[in-house]
Amino acid sequence: MSSHETRLLIGIDGGGSKTVALLANADLHILGRGVAGPSNYQGIGADAAQAALGAAIAAAFTDAGLAPQPVAALCLGLAGMDRPADRDLFAGWAGRVLPDARATFVNDAELVLAAGTPGGWGVALICGTGSIAIGRDAAGRTARAGGWGYLLGDEGSGYAIGLAALRAVMCAYDGRGPRTVLTQAVLARWELAAPPALVPKVYQGRARPGDIAALATLVESAAAGGDETARRILNEAGLALALAVGAVVQELDLPRPTPCAQAGSVIVKGQVMAATFLDAARGLGLDLAPVTLVTEPAEGALRLARVLLKTCRG
Repeated sequence: MSSHETRLLIGIDGGGSKTVALLANADLHILGRGVAGPSNYQGIGADAAQAALGAAIAAAFTDAGLAPQPVAALCLGLAGMDRPADRDLFAGWAGRVLPDARATFVNDAELVLAAGTPGGWGVALICGTGSIAIGRDAAGRTARAGGWGYLLGDEGSGYAIGLAALRAVMCAYDGRGPRTVLTQAVLARWELAAPPALVPKVYQGRARPGDIAALATLVESAAAGGDETARRILNEAGLALALAVGAVVQELDLPRPTPCAQAGSVIVKGQVMAATFLDAARGLGLDLAPVTLVTEPAEGALRLARVLLKTCRG
């Protein structure tokens, strides 16, 4: 390989469920892919997040059949990466782990925007364990809505959907709400005998946010099968996501139609969820096109790393 080809880049997508690291050359040819546990440090702490990042990078080198070695540029897109203090924390980590790399640190939604919009402007929507909408106009101005974590925000997210399912199960058990197939689906998933067993499961710390978010797949399946409670939950989630996207579009006064990139398993893999969001967006008067599903946001991180490399060389 030429010296240009051997300049290595790393792009990382770190979220609340998993961390993906891609190792590529300067032509964006992917050499290796590594996967590790979650790296949203707002939820698991900085030490655990940095351990997951290191594990994902090591796995990417292993997958490429290469020994760990210096890289030219790194882009880390991390859920919860919103303040200068967040960037400083991980800049220190990068300086220790990859001391020779030029590095940039962004919110993980920035990766989706880079990977899924034709001109690099528009709006990106992530709906996985958490949720966030972020936008950029052609002049480079940015705006965001949501992404404030499962206690303060993340409306429409997998966590919000899973929590709504748990509440619906308890309402049905009490007779305060309609019967729903979610009752048996949730109990079977968590191997519980009856709804009251959800109390120690949830309150004694054995159900993490990711565990609750994973219940969103049950809601998707139930909604596809016609369960009215599940459909109501997804309708509410779709509207919450559409409101977030609408807030970003309005703040930046983005042109119509507006490119929309989507990522996160809840909306990428959930056909009912995706359709519900688009219906809600149209109901709010949004004109989103093209709508692009981004299945590997870390590819956006590689693109941003290459831009950083070219800028530094220029």
